Amino acid sequence: MRDEEFIRGRVPMTKSEVRAVSISKLELAEGEIVYDIGAGTGSVAVEMAMTTRCGHVYAVEYKKEACELIRRNREHFHVDNLTVVEGEAPGILEGMPGPDKVFIGGSKGKLQEIFDWIWNKNPDTRVVINAATLETLASVSAYLQEHKMEAEIVCVQVAKARKLGDYHLMEGQNPVYIVTIEPPGVGAVN
Repeated sequence: MRDEEFIRGRVPMTKSEVRAVSISKLELAEGEIVYDIGAGTGSVAVEMAMTTRCGHVYAVEYKKEACELIRRNREHFHVDNLTVVEGEAPGILEGMPGPDKVFIGGSKGKLQEIFDWIWNKNPDTRVVINAATLETLASVSAYLQEHKMEAEIVCVQVAKARKLGDYHLMEGQNPVYIVTIEPPGVGAVN
């Protein structure tokens, strides 16, 4: 889906090219329970809800403005299988159903606690995280090493053409590391 189709406001949004790779790495299937933690505008949550129509997507976000944008995008795209969960993970996740797949777009520095919660709730959960900062990537790497887990890490860097007079200039966007983590039992190092 094109970025221009989403209602944006001033809330950060995962861009379409990064969204496409991230969602494909989740390997969504019909009927799954899927979380989008740090959902921002809900662009990833909306696309996931459209992909797994018979399942359910929970968009977890702590900013009120962002939660309102997610609700507006949910209505705009007519996805009834999307629930907005307003609050900060992992605390707000208590009492929610165990996820089959989780996308993490933001963690407010609580990434390791979120990982622990996910795999305590469902040890077979596949997780995809977007790391736009080196600190987030370092936190993911430290967790993986400590828990003897494997992951696929892909760096996506996109440049888009911008018209400049009669010419087009390629303008780069920030690189994003897309980390796909198999459930602990699947990718564990022996």
